[in-house]
Amino acid sequence: MYISSCKYILSAILLIFTINVAAQKAERDYIRKGNRLFNDSTFVEAEVNYRKALEVNPKSTVSMYNLGNTLSQQQKFKEAMEQYVAASNIEKDKAKQAHIYHNMGVIFQAAKDYAKAVEAYKMSLRNNPADHETRYNLALAQKLLKDQQQQQDQNQDKDQKQDKKDDPNKDKQNEQQKDNKQEEQQPPKPEKKDNQMSKENAEQLLNSVMQDEKDTQDKVKKQQRVIQGGRLEKDW
Repeated sequence: MYISSCKYILSAILLIFTINVAAQKAERDYIRKGNRLFNDSTFVEAEVNYRKALEVNPKSTVSMYNLGNTLSQQQKFKEAMEQYVAASNIEKDKAKQAHIYHNMGVIFQAAKDYAKAVEAYKMSLRNNPADHETRYNLALAQKLLKDQQQQQDQNQDKDQKQDKKDDPNKDKQNEQQKDNKQEEQQPPKPEKKDNQMSKENAEQLLNSVMQDEKDTQDKVKKQQRVIQGGRLEKDW
């Protein structure tokens, strides 16, 4: 009975091993066929084979990467980026990571998203600092980003000047609004009365004001005395 159980276990292990070997062979065959089709520029059929390889092994970063390249050649950039991102989340090999981020940078650059392209190329160089092709692409993306930002600034200045040209009275209106606001903030002036103040009352008021002013000046003098003092694609 014990020997029979061992035979069943060994048979199961052998079966699993055989299935795994067959699956690995199938994956390799699909990838190789996809690569041949890719090199022949038969991208639709290459895509089919890479997808079949992923059906066999959904975690195959080689299949994801090559599928991304094939989709990119078909101008399916969004789908290609999804494959690159998925591969970058799984792949541990630095050289392959460098390839993935390089191609991500290419897609961003093609979409004129130069800021993201710069970051992708930098990630690629962190994984492979010796890659001169990526270094060149990084320098180009940085230049294009600078030119893009300068163009945006120029367009903004142009739009502002155009607004002033379209509405020449805008500055005057702003000044008028400012004056009106200041007037609103000022205390209301006393209304004029019909009966004028008598000469005697006027002299008394004048003397009172002069005395208040003298007291204020004296206080200020006392205080003053105290206070003084920010090639495109790579293949595996």
